[in-house]
Amino acid sequence: MNRLHVVLATGVVVLVASLLAMPTPSTPAQAPAHDLPSEFVVRDVRLFDGERFHARSSVHVRGGRIVAVGVLLPVPEGVVVVDGTGKTLLPGLIDAHVHTWGLARRDALRFGVTTQIDMFSDPGQLADARRARASVQSGAQADVWSAGTLATAPGGHGTQFGMAIPTLGAPGDAKAWVAGRVAEGSDFIKIVREDLHVYGSSRHLPSLDAATAAAVIDAAHAQGLLAVVHASAQEAARESLRDGADGLVHVFQDAPADAAFVALARERDAFVIPTLSVIAAFSGRSTALAQDPRVRSFISLEQREALAARMGFIEADPALLARARESVRRLHVAGVRLLAGTDAPNPGTAHGVSMHDEIVWLSEAGLGPVAALVAATSGPADAFGITDRGRIAPGQRADLLLVDGDPQVDPTATRAIVRIWKNGHEVDRRFQAGDAPSIAAGMISDFDGAQLESRIGSGWTGTSDRMVGGQSDARVERIQGGADATAGAMRVSGELQPGAAQVWAGAFFNPGDQIMQAVDASQATELVFQVRGDGRALNLLVFSGERGAAPYSRPVATTDAWAQVRLPLAGVPGIDAARLRAVAITASDPAGAFAFDLDSFEIR
Repeated sequence: MNRLHVVLATGVVVLVASLLAMPTPSTPAQAPAHDLPSEFVVRDVRLFDGERFHARSSVHVRGGRIVAVGVLLPVPEGVVVVDGTGKTLLPGLIDAHVHTWGLARRDALRFGVTTQIDMFSDPGQLADARRARASVQSGAQADVWSAGTLATAPGGHGTQFGMAIPTLGAPGDAKAWVAGRVAEGSDFIKIVREDLHVYGSSRHLPSLDAATAAAVIDAAHAQGLLAVVHASAQEAARESLRDGADGLVHVFQDAPADAAFVALARERDAFVIPTLSVIAAFSGRSTALAQDPRVRSFISLEQREALAARMGFIEADPALLARARESVRRLHVAGVRLLAGTDAPNPGTAHGVSMHDEIVWLSEAGLGPVAALVAATSGPADAFGITDRGRIAPGQRADLLLVDGDPQVDPTATRAIVRIWKNGHEVDRRFQAGDAPSIAAGMISDFDGAQLESRIGSGWTGTSDRMVGGQSDARVERIQGGADATAGAMRVSGELQPGAAQVWAGAFFNPGDQIMQAVDASQATELVFQVRGDGRALNLLVFSGERGAAPYSRPVATTDAWAQVRLPLAGVPGIDAARLRAVAITASDPAGAFAFDLDSFEIR
């Protein structure tokens, strides 16, 4: 069971890993962020304008935008000058493949990623994201363009994380499905052609067939939206480009790109986002980012753990990365557009910081430093039709990254960040001490309100073995009437079905602001809640300590009468209350329908 629990934790982290507050770094070499006004000139700097390098230039910023670029710019009286001698100024980086859950946008910006292209996350954020990216006011987050919900088959990739996902079963579903994404505010459409067979895993998932995927592509284009495809196998990628897909969000890993595929990609002017950072993690390659002295003082313990994490359901296979790199080389030689994307926060990646790895991976795979930087700036802007960023030129948004050294010679120089500007406002890279926010004892959820609310954290979701290829289902809902005659309780119900190595379904609670974020509950002494059920024994799981660690587990008996469950949080082997990550209460074997109720969930 422990192995499964590690997989459960990792499966959640695959899509929604959390990055937390960070220890205070050393004082920056120049003035703190809040000391710099929004009008300034960066003078005598080496300039990468998004396409090419210039040995010496100056850049004038005012009102959140670049107003002038040139070698001998006049400096208006009273305007602050930033000395760029020995440094390089670049456009803010654009990560072309992320999942922006939780604090992703904050963490991205702190490492110079000023814009993120989100390939699947909460569509509820889309309206706010559009408003934020239209503003030139000071902000503490990267801007985001998003697919919102992804197009996948029933039970397919994306449905295994405890969220309700609208799926497609046939080509006739495509028009209405895309219309639903347009209504939600999706900027483009992402389509999944993935059954996991490339990874040699016993965990296989249903996937959209070619006809349904093609119908989604057509429906997206009819709405004026790009259609991009996730495919880890060359034939699915080939079919997708033949059917009109605008780009691929990964490079496939089952074989190097053959000549016919390369010719097709070039003919269709398709782009490819290789995501070598995450493929390296699949392949067992670790990154030294967290040990780099240019990064070390700015990276949190959570980010270190994310970079060191591994996929729980596949064995590391170095051939995946070797084949992907060869495909990148062949595609680049042929002139196919390549974009830098990390797939953060998948295991082995972390928001913001992993872009500095991706630039190096692309450079070493045949692009060289300059083309790799194009892939991280103007390339994504052009591919996704974002016209106000990705370049340093008059009229462009003043999203800027100033680094020590010369990244056209050493691509790791982007890690030596001196300053970051978002909309012409300098980003404060400092953070509060401590690696986990503390939570006070008290009631977490009494379920007496109209919703499944919680006093802290990101709330309750269903969880099941679908995230490891199973077929079980779980639902959570509020019901009238709770323990001790209270107003309400939470009903957890579903169907346990054979098909996974370990069968489970139940409820999952996140005490942090995002899934699996650690919080400090060390001042609390116990977890207390009320439960009743159908007589089936339940499992109480407490996730704590390092990311991916096996959770503490104990059985919980149920009857049709309410009973109180008390679990000490201190002095119990396997529970680290100072880094509490999640609590799950699940049903397991035997197969069949199940139901249980929870109430008065609190820490004391």
